[in-house]
Amino acid sequence: MLRCGLACERCRWILPLLLLSAIVFDIIALSGRGWLESDNNSQTSSLWWKCPGDTGSGGTGSYEENCRSLMDFAWGRAAAAMLMCGCIILVICFVLSFFALCGPQMLVFLRVIGGLLALAAVFQIISLVIYPVMYTRQFLQGDLITRYYYNWAYGFGWAATIILIGCAFFFCCLPNYEDDLLGNAKPRYFYTSS
Repeated sequence: MLRCGLACERCRWILPLLLLSAIVFDIIALSGRGWLESDNNSQTSSLWWKCPGDTGSGGTGSYEENCRSLMDFAWGRAAAAMLMCGCIILVICFVLSFFALCGPQMLVFLRVIGGLLALAAVFQIISLVIYPVMYTRQFLQGDLITRYYYNWAYGFGWAATIILIGCAFFFCCLPNYEDDLLGNAKPRYFYTSS
């Protein structure tokens, strides 16, 4: 890599840290209350519940607050299941990444991890597309006056998905630099002295 200290053997632990941050983002997206909010605070929604905004709860989900479970709809269950499947695959890849980066005999698993991360990214993209399309079709189609905003928890879901796509690319490319990862490569310079 670059002579200025960005060597593969020192930077290979950045990828598991990125996977850990994606796990945290997924947990925030799964448990967050701010998936959708109206501009006049008349409605808030999470991945699990649709609640009136005047309760002050932000969509915690109770029938006493007139909240409606999105799990009553097939698309709600599908969106939640896809996001959870992506998160479970991500946790498995996080654990496997420590074993794959520990020794030279485990480097063959790097492409497997990259493929699993790409599969998790596909699951999460499907979930993050199903939710706004079907939510709009189910609840917001007739409301032309109120503006609705997809909020911070939904954004954390997209942030985790973007990290997954990047890490999948790097895990698939790392086996091409096996000598660099193991510290066996000779230093390469951009220029030679004459």
